[in-house]
Amino acid sequence: MTTSDKSVIPFPVAETLSPDELVRINAYWRACTYLAAGMIYLRDNPLLKEPLKPEHIKNRLLGHWGSSPGLSFTYIHLNRLINKYGLNAIFLAGPGHGAPGVLAPVYLESTYSEIYPNKSEDEEGLLQFFKEFSFPGGIGSHCTPETPGSIHEGGELGYSVSHAYGAAYDNPDLLVAVVVGDGESETGPLATSWHSNKFLNPIRDGAVLPILHLNGYKINNPTLLSRISHEELERLFQGYGYTPYFVEGSDPETMHQLMASVLEECVLEIKRIQDESRRTGIPNRPRWPMIILRSPKGWTGPKEVDGHKVEGFWRSHQVPLAGMKENPAHLKQLEDWLRSYKPEELFDSTGKLIPELKILAPKGALRMSANPHANGGLLRKALRMPDFRNYALALASPGKVTAENTRPLGKFLRDIMSGNMNNFRVFGPDENSSNKLDDIYEASKKTWMADILPEDADDGQLSPDGRVMEMLSEHTLEGWLEGYLLTGRHGFFSTYEAFVHVIDSMFNQHAKWLAMSKAVPWRAAVSSLNLLITSTVWRQDHNGFTHQDPGFLDLVVNKSPSVTRIYLPPDVNCLLSVANHCLQTTDYINVIVCDKQKHLQYLDMDAAIKHCTKGISIWEWASNDDGCEPDLVMASAGDIPTKEALAATVLLRENFPSIKIRFINVVDLYKLVPGSEHPHGLSDRDFDSLFTLDKPIIFNFHGYPWLIHRLAYRRNNHKNLHVRGYKEKGSINTPLELAIQNETDRFSLAIDAIDRIPTLRVSGAHVKQKLRDQQIECRSYAYEHGIDRPEDDQWQWPY
Repeated sequence: MTTSDKSVIPFPVAETLSPDELVRINAYWRACTYLAAGMIYLRDNPLLKEPLKPEHIKNRLLGHWGSSPGLSFTYIHLNRLINKYGLNAIFLAGPGHGAPGVLAPVYLESTYSEIYPNKSEDEEGLLQFFKEFSFPGGIGSHCTPETPGSIHEGGELGYSVSHAYGAAYDNPDLLVAVVVGDGESETGPLATSWHSNKFLNPIRDGAVLPILHLNGYKINNPTLLSRISHEELERLFQGYGYTPYFVEGSDPETMHQLMASVLEECVLEIKRIQDESRRTGIPNRPRWPMIILRSPKGWTGPKEVDGHKVEGFWRSHQVPLAGMKENPAHLKQLEDWLRSYKPEELFDSTGKLIPELKILAPKGALRMSANPHANGGLLRKALRMPDFRNYALALASPGKVTAENTRPLGKFLRDIMSGNMNNFRVFGPDENSSNKLDDIYEASKKTWMADILPEDADDGQLSPDGRVMEMLSEHTLEGWLEGYLLTGRHGFFSTYEAFVHVIDSMFNQHAKWLAMSKAVPWRAAVSSLNLLITSTVWRQDHNGFTHQDPGFLDLVVNKSPSVTRIYLPPDVNCLLSVANHCLQTTDYINVIVCDKQKHLQYLDMDAAIKHCTKGISIWEWASNDDGCEPDLVMASAGDIPTKEALAATVLLRENFPSIKIRFINVVDLYKLVPGSEHPHGLSDRDFDSLFTLDKPIIFNFHGYPWLIHRLAYRRNNHKNLHVRGYKEKGSINTPLELAIQNETDRFSLAIDAIDRIPTLRVSGAHVKQKLRDQQIECRSYAYEHGIDRPEDDQWQWPY
């Protein structure tokens, strides 16, 4: 069947399917393709019991035919092997608009009707099934959360393979079959995700079977991988570390035999690899099989329309035939196409699939559409959590000592991993040590199935049994994590703030998936996606301007308030409290912003828990307005902005002893939003009580200042809210000099306050001049010595 090095896979010579099996599997596929076409076109006459009329056709034809036949072809051949070997398998459809090719077999194996009783397995239910596809109030043309068995929508291309591997990690008995569209294969995220096979341990993990579906075309262009030679294509995937098997052709009977033989060979090869590794205990990196399926785009559809090639060309991508209501010839061609599947031979008079075909589908949870791994909340178990208080930094008083904010978090994550060695992983792009999280390696090393060199023993932290996932591809890591979470597990992802933008679109898609899932009653809650953003904008001492971008938060607030949370813990103990909370939540994306460098510490653990529970609070120890109205509200969100705001408060109090200042710190950014807009939002009464109705507010913010205005624009005292944040000014700076450039430094804040407090606008002129002189001195010192003045850098809270 194969050569000795498993590098070249010839066509099988034996006929795997008996004549009866061949007839039945082809008939089942005809039923799938009929349904797929019917979804796109029909709103009545679902079984063609009468001649097709214009009124039977949908008024808007929306959907994608091109990849659907290949998807259902693959799906039903997997079903055959599920029945034969009792496989535990799920199916991911990478082609973005391939839902008809998946919905059809899902409906035929009864899962759809079980979940949605109005889509019953009869003529009436079939009519509803057809009508609601790509129809207002109905179902989308992707494999959305409403699709049973789906953990991958494909609304944006490029993530199918990384999702598949994420699902396979720590699932030793699971086979994840993932169909990769050849248009999708041109995306950057997909290209890097092929390397996921270097992280799959055949002993403890499941298997991924990628099926590259080469149908030749995108929307109206050829695809790259379909236009290179067979030899080049084969070598490409050998270079990725796979053993490619080819299934190529267009004749259905020949293709069924080829697919049956090749797919079974791949499944048996996967079992052989796993059995050998699990028997010997040696987790070698095998050359996992993958399939290259080359079939015509729009397979079995119209070959030509109006003299133009359709099947096997880009014109079959979406709707091959249009204008049926105005064009009788097109209506006739559509009817001939639909009748070519002979629905009268496939469904009985009531609309049920005939019994001899019905038995081809797996039963119960063996159906890929009913596999609990594709509804991962059903399998999710809560983490065994150590007490986060045990990692607290002891503080005698606020603002006196410095510490690395993320270092204790690494110890906390280490012990979470130790207690959850089968369902928790930490993800990061080669940055866990840089982010001060390297204590996690005491619990588990970095997953690594590629070659290991002798020098790696010297703190390389590599191991085939590692559970820390590191790869310099934020796309692949995010995809792994999403696949891992959606199949019922837990994870934590940290990355540099400047490069979290790499996964902007992936964040968008996952947020949309979660928001839609909340509206699907049968979807069980999955673990939240916890994202730590560190190495932040204000501490890019050597990276400079390219690494200064806090704008990910602006993207986050665009998404549904039902799924997004943003936290800016200012110190170690707040970060521990926030992380402990986030790791136990479900169905959210928790974004935590906290820098990795040494920073002033403010709250002991008891105070931190109270502060984080409230999300926003007055820091009594930093305020002097108790019992009276303040002259100024000084607020902050973020670590360095908090230090600078506190230092500005001291400057004001030292120069104007009678001034009354209220200091507010914000951990939960959504507290600024009205409660009607976000579940964490403060009521107007509470907001007014904190920020007053008419006093000036100076808000020092970690990110772009306009975000705070956006969140608080409806608040009563918004007219007096003055926000300072990053303004795209920077280079190779010291922390304070960068703050001065962006006017978030203590001197700028104090000057701003003097300008806003009516009693100081004139009398404060001398102090303003003194503060400006100090700014100049700070910058001059930084340019001469390369560091901030020690008295500024090592500043402590003096009271």
